[in-house]
Amino acid sequence: MEEKKLNHYSEFLVKEFCKKTVFNSEKGMTVNTIVSEIAAWYEKLRNAIEYRDEEVILRAAIERILKRRLISSGNGEKVATPLIRELIWARYFPDGSIEEKTITDVAKTINLYLSLKNQVVKQHKIKEAVMTTWMFQLMSSHLEDILNLNQGKETMVNYIYHLIKNNITITDDTQVVRDAQVYISIKKAYAKNDIALLRYSLFVQYFGKLTDESLPTVTQNFWQGYTEIETQLNYPLRHKIFTYVKRQIPPFLIFEDILRIQKENIYDLLKNDEEFKNSIFKTCQKHYNGISAKVRRAVIRSFIFVLLSKVFVAFAIEGTYENLFYGRIMWGSISLNIIIPSFLMVAVGLFIRTPGKENSERIFSRIQTLLFDPNPKIGRNIILRKTPQNNQPFLTSVFNFSWFATFILSFGLVIYVLTRLNFTFVSQIIFVFFLAIVSFLAYRINQTAKLYTVEDKQNILSPIIDFFFMPIARVGRYLTEGISQINIFLFILDFVIETPFKGIVSFFDQWFFFLHSKREDLG
Repeated sequence: MEEKKLNHYSEFLVKEFCKKTVFNSEKGMTVNTIVSEIAAWYEKLRNAIEYRDEEVILRAAIERILKRRLISSGNGEKVATPLIRELIWARYFPDGSIEEKTITDVAKTINLYLSLKNQVVKQHKIKEAVMTTWMFQLMSSHLEDILNLNQGKETMVNYIYHLIKNNITITDDTQVVRDAQVYISIKKAYAKNDIALLRYSLFVQYFGKLTDESLPTVTQNFWQGYTEIETQLNYPLRHKIFTYVKRQIPPFLIFEDILRIQKENIYDLLKNDEEFKNSIFKTCQKHYNGISAKVRRAVIRSFIFVLLSKVFVAFAIEGTYENLFYGRIMWGSISLNIIIPSFLMVAVGLFIRTPGKENSERIFSRIQTLLFDPNPKIGRNIILRKTPQNNQPFLTSVFNFSWFATFILSFGLVIYVLTRLNFTFVSQIIFVFFLAIVSFLAYRINQTAKLYTVEDKQNILSPIIDFFFMPIARVGRYLTEGISQINIFLFILDFVIETPFKGIVSFFDQWFFFLHSKREDLG
């Protein structure tokens, strides 16, 4: 039997993953375990209130700490050590894993982006608020890159990019734009990048990593880079390209996991078809089992996010309105307004279904194609137009009207039911507001459950559910993005509670260190 040979793309990928990582033996920063336990619990609470994908929580934590630490005109030297200490407290990194050299690099990077922001604001017509947002996003992403070296992640991104980019054609735009959109979609679908990490990735693609040497050039050309990056991130076809790319990702996720676990003997495994297939099936099953836990965590975090926001709005707005206009608080509608959206979030988890053996077979088949075909190809080709041709204006008008009618029908039905339940006008607005948010979060959680599904087959009820559900979920997406920016609990936690809390934690950390040194003096 002729031995299968890896194609050149896959050979390069496997070699990169098999490179040995050199670990620094130097002992890094350490913190007190009791203090770390307290800080870690606070961090779990803080992350539950702000709904984010797990993959971007570290970057968001770095950005949050930087904002708090730099608010009083700090610099890299003052902020780097406390930043690392807080990240170790919260158990983003193991105790003693970050050495002094890395802390020095963190300080230099912070100063670089502070300089970039100040110089760009002076030289270009960019609002300081916009540049401040960019600075924190780029800075936190760069620091995560320094602290959380993930060998092979970018290699896999490039591997996916080369294998699927030619599947997509945009007839009325350039290949350069197509390539940029494919890259962005892979970063979102595979690496789960948020807007900050996407901006950073495109920034590095455009300018290279920021250094002392490149700072003047980056400053001079920042406006052009900023404009190009924002244009690409708001490209009209971005959602369609992302949806296509997301459907191709499952085989890459499974093979990446096998590479990380089996990299010591990956070549032997690839030579044995039966063992390789068993390994893929076991890896698939492991991830299917993990979906339930991931969905459960997402449901809990979403439940807390919705419940706390809902309680605040119910009492601050709804309760105040009813006191002013009705002379009393209508506890029945307020209770329903709090309970129903919150527990709808819990109900979502009960209907999640994990993939089965057929899905694992499809993943195995696609991985075989990716690795061993001389010119590997997965997925069908798609042809898109940036400016759609309207060859059937009447039909387009009918579809647009139907979509608008769906909005009216979906929200109208909800409002009718609330009116029958004697909800006040303000109570109805608040209920619809949070119902839309819950619908979008439910959609997000459902997509999490389909992370490893190659071909999603709809059942007979799917079109009917989509008809009523999608308009509400689309509104929820925009509301969720907005509420995450103005969530009052985040402001209270970050600037009213977290600052003194972390000060107390720091005091006890140093106190325990002092006691430890005195104990050592006793011999």
